[in-house]
Amino acid sequence: MWAEFIFGQMSAAQSFRFSAATGLHRGDRAYQQDQVEIIEHPRISGSVMAVVADGMGGKSGGRKAADQVLLTARQIFERFVPAQDEASELLRQLVLEAHLMIKLTAITAEEEPHSTVAAFCVSPALACDVVHAGDSRVYHFRGTELMQRTVDHSFVQRLIDEGKISEEAANSHAQSNLLTGCLGTHADPPVALWHIEKLEFGDTLLACSDGLWHYFTPKELGAILHALPPREASEMLISKARQRARGGGDNLSLALARIDPLP
Repeated sequence: MWAEFIFGQMSAAQSFRFSAATGLHRGDRAYQQDQVEIIEHPRISGSVMAVVADGMGGKSGGRKAADQVLLTARQIFERFVPAQDEASELLRQLVLEAHLMIKLTAITAEEEPHSTVAAFCVSPALACDVVHAGDSRVYHFRGTELMQRTVDHSFVQRLIDEGKISEEAANSHAQSNLLTGCLGTHADPPVALWHIEKLEFGDTLLACSDGLWHYFTPKELGAILHALPPREASEMLISKARQRARGGGDNLSLALARIDPLP
């Protein structure tokens, strides 16, 4: 499943084209527990939020958790006023409120619903704020070059940080899916934020679940995102991930956005 939207904005200061796309695939799992959405602000042109949620916990528990992340995102973005509210605080609320609602859902359900979240919010002035919890990621590319990415809240990332294994070895580690933080657990979730002062022409943002990034190096991601428009890039990434999974692929989801000059 894919979705796409494009808009342009012109002002005395700048003119740009914002093109974005989402992709979602069940992989080889029996159930779809990933959710993804790009949300355009209902009142403020040029204000956009993208959210990826990778749900976990039973056949329906994970989907309920991921759905709750997206529902919370829509609700708080509806209340958001870019001119007076901090986008970083918006994203912090997203993590904490979704975490609380998932925990409340668990009280009345037999499952133990959990979810990751990876989200970015772009302002009309092209400032960008990012948040994540768990092992869903956000990447920031400038052309083909990786500028920054989120750092997973996972057991294997802890081993990488301690110098015990390499990033390459982490992908095939037996406990690569063990998280040290996410939404819906007894412990408070991590709220990892970063701020990009201003996006430039040629910049691309990619939020995705581990079902996608597991199959690519940053260099490969940068090359595909730079060479293709967002819709075609999302199709290519999902197609290649499915080929490389060889029948054992997880749910996979992505949201990507690119800033280009207006023609």
